[in-house]
Amino acid sequence: MAAPERLPASRPSAQHVVWHWATPQARTILNSGDLGAILRFHRTVHGLNQTELGNLLGYDKTYISALELRKKTLGDVGSLRRVAEQLRLPPHILGVTDPADTDHRAMVQFGQSTVRLAEIARQSGHASEAVAELWPLVARLEARLADGHAEREVLRLLAHARVGLGVALGNVLPEERLATAAHWTAKSLSIAAHFNDPTFSSYALRMHGNELRKAHIRGAAVDRLRHAAALAPDRETRAEVLPLLARAAGELGDAQLFDSVMQEADGLIESAGHTSLFNPYALHEIRLRGLVSTGRADVAIRLVDHGPGSTTTVAPQWRVIELITVAHVRLLANDRGGATESLNTAMTEAVVQRLPHQLQRIVRTAGDRLPDVRGQAVQALDRIRQEMAA
Repeated sequence: MAAPERLPASRPSAQHVVWHWATPQARTILNSGDLGAILRFHRTVHGLNQTELGNLLGYDKTYISALELRKKTLGDVGSLRRVAEQLRLPPHILGVTDPADTDHRAMVQFGQSTVRLAEIARQSGHASEAVAELWPLVARLEARLADGHAEREVLRLLAHARVGLGVALGNVLPEERLATAAHWTAKSLSIAAHFNDPTFSSYALRMHGNELRKAHIRGAAVDRLRHAAALAPDRETRAEVLPLLARAAGELGDAQLFDSVMQEADGLIESAGHTSLFNPYALHEIRLRGLVSTGRADVAIRLVDHGPGSTTTVAPQWRVIELITVAHVRLLANDRGGATESLNTAMTEAVVQRLPHQLQRIVRTAGDRLPDVRGQAVQALDRIRQEMAA
């Protein structure tokens, strides 16, 4: 009787391999520069035996075994560089410094700077410029990842860049295309999950949850934001989540969750640092909108004129958001004059900052009660759509 045919050994998927190189264990091994440990880890991740690794590197099994046991070393720069190239590692990991390695470090530093500057641009009301800077960076990093280069610092940079791109797109895209923004923030989560960094994971979940809310995927948005709050390792990080969780809870119509989150945020406002997301001005707008969404417009009307003044921590787009919310509450109080004034100011700023989603909010808020304002907002929105389609 013939022996049964042996199936070939299965290999880990490419994605499985990539994430293993992002783990804390991999970081420890790579930082050690120990060639033997690196070779053993490479074999484990890729499911290779010593013979197969030797075929890849051009050595026999005996030599690979000797390298792993530190009985032999690679003393010449050429061999070390070739091994680094075959293993798809930066040469400096194996102690080689050359122009290619310098380019790698410069690429990471440039990418980190690009992400920081793009976020500053977005917070300053220039989200379109942020998108223009982040698109090519993300494409370059994803091409590097597809080519098998999965250095920890590059993966972390890619996750930050994907979040930044998604959030910036969430500012400049109209509502019917906001799922694209959520798509990009979602792509950061798979990387963040492998870094064992609660602050970064909370950040990625927070920004993704907010983009889900804007795309009207409210239940999932609340789930992600609750997870972000649970992961937050300190008061400052949790304070960054609360405004977005409150807003999502309000839009979901969950009055109990909305009230509890707002109560916690109010309790932290004096002790946690103020940011563009967490400050009295932003919380006032969120409170007004949430009260209306949970059927308490009468309370919102009483509070509408008691908001704090804006400060330097308030991003320009938040001013637009707040003006539209205030206009909505004023219309509920039959104050058409006050609503018109707020919407006209918001419209001017939304056009300057190229915020189509906010123009759509103006169209809905004005409705049939303020037809002139609605018509102007529709025209402004059409112009932006035409420019985006050109």
